[in-house]
Amino acid sequence: MDFYSFYTGGEFEAYKYLGVHRMGNGWAFRTFAPSASRVELLLEDKVIPMNAVYDGNFYEVVTGEAAEGERYEYRIFDRNGLSRDHMDPYGFGMELRPAHKSIVRSFDGYVFNDSAWMKKRNAMTDQPLNIYEFHAGSWKKPGEEPDAWYRYDELAGRMIPYLNENHYNYVEIMPICEYPTDESWGYQNTGYFSPTSRYGRGADLMKAIDLFHQSGIGVILDFVTVHFALDDYGLRKYDGTSLYEYPHTDVGLSEWGSCNFMHSRGEVRSFLQSSANYWLSEYHFDGIRMDAVSRILYWQGDERRGENGAAIDFVKCMNAGLKERNRGIMLIAEDSTSFPGVTKTVEKGGLGFDYKWDLGWMHDTLEYFQSLPSERTDKYHKLTFSMMYFGNEKYLLPFSHDEVVHGKASILQKMSGNYEDKFQQARALYMYMMAHPGKKLNFMGNEIGQFREWDEKREQDWMLLGYPAHDSFHNYMMKLNEIYMSNDAFWKMDYEQDGFSWLDCHSESKCLYGIMRTGKESCVAALFNFSDQDRKEYTVKLPGKMKAEVLLYTDWEPYGGKTETGREKVKISGTDLSADLSRFSGMILKLT
Repeated sequence: MDFYSFYTGGEFEAYKYLGVHRMGNGWAFRTFAPSASRVELLLEDKVIPMNAVYDGNFYEVVTGEAAEGERYEYRIFDRNGLSRDHMDPYGFGMELRPAHKSIVRSFDGYVFNDSAWMKKRNAMTDQPLNIYEFHAGSWKKPGEEPDAWYRYDELAGRMIPYLNENHYNYVEIMPICEYPTDESWGYQNTGYFSPTSRYGRGADLMKAIDLFHQSGIGVILDFVTVHFALDDYGLRKYDGTSLYEYPHTDVGLSEWGSCNFMHSRGEVRSFLQSSANYWLSEYHFDGIRMDAVSRILYWQGDERRGENGAAIDFVKCMNAGLKERNRGIMLIAEDSTSFPGVTKTVEKGGLGFDYKWDLGWMHDTLEYFQSLPSERTDKYHKLTFSMMYFGNEKYLLPFSHDEVVHGKASILQKMSGNYEDKFQQARALYMYMMAHPGKKLNFMGNEIGQFREWDEKREQDWMLLGYPAHDSFHNYMMKLNEIYMSNDAFWKMDYEQDGFSWLDCHSESKCLYGIMRTGKESCVAALFNFSDQDRKEYTVKLPGKMKAEVLLYTDWEPYGGKTETGREKVKISGTDLSADLSRFSGMILKLT
């Protein structure tokens, strides 16, 4: 390890020195604890003194008494001689909660077979990107008990046919760095180099990613760089001082009751950068989605408190370094602020992300569909406002786990109106999402019309597919995804001005909208009626004389509507395109 780079925040491979590594016939244990008075290795029932090495800030012991799979932790004595036992910050495995010791593991035993995928992968800017977000413990379960989970590779084997059938080409897995409490969903970590033992070992996760890649599916990791769990055995007060966190509670504690990382410390930067690089390089993840970026950009996420310059510098350095070291990855920011240049390269003064979640679009869209039809005239431009700022960044449109928990209701349940209305509007909502520029992300269960809120202890309500309304809705979502994936008008020119135009964005009194999307090989129109009244001969003007073929209509009978397939009324007269649109409906037409 380059110690100067480690101290100055430029190290990306600290895990190759720190942690536990095979050395000859034994194992080398190393930890960074600069304020410790001494450190002991607790290996199963053995207590082994460690030696201060290098500049006295690192502790090491090489022992032949260790074996793969054994438990260990460090007993760290502070300057006053008081001790506390900690897991290994750089350890490659941990016990299943509530146990919390590290486990002697090597991470280099799995051989990947995904070289073809790794050579061709890229950030997908001008390609279709349809992401399925999932929580590994509650997509499907092998039993009804909360602690019944599939292994990583078992889960991948079950998901791959489903993802291919549903036309998703990427998955985003919620955080799997080891974490103590299920209810945090992985957003309060302890083991930044340990895949959570809930779903198996590191080799099982590697196999899962390998299987995804061999099936043509990319894998994105939800990654937490802002804060970590408070548990005494974790990073907090690791060497008796605030080594990883801020020493002052006004900025040291997050709104979630966790410790904020102190990004101005080079050692902390090297720790987080090395963790991100570890998952990308050793596990072959195709990208990371960085959680809560606003809390990095501004102190405590509050713009009134000003920018956190050191943390912003950290993000730039990390993103540039990860891109340099990992070919073809994508970096995604969950950011609700208007901070400029999030998706500009670092060389051009930006933060270096490939995509930014468009949380403004998400909030405005859901607020619109939650409102009564009578209120939508006044809220008409909730659905047009996003295109006023869309050119500022490369946006990704998310309906994520955050929108289906904590009393917010599921996406389907949010729709206004009665039971039937909810399905009609949800079909139109998702068609509007696909027609809008930007890459797509949908949380598990949304595609089958899940009614209850997500619960991390229960699998999705797959029995809903036994009900016609939900089965029809699921078939609709599969068809919509297929159309998105196979027509480059929806994605080839997502971030080019010529890829999008309004055919109509001023029918406020009737809640009608018209969109045109253009690619290199195809052109589509999308017409919408979000009112509770049928609209006859809704007419928009095309840029020239064209032919139109209806690709999908939300009111078709096979998908839960009332119009027989092929009996929808559409006509073109000169450059005028007219269609009859039933209440709460949308229509996609291919133009030639």
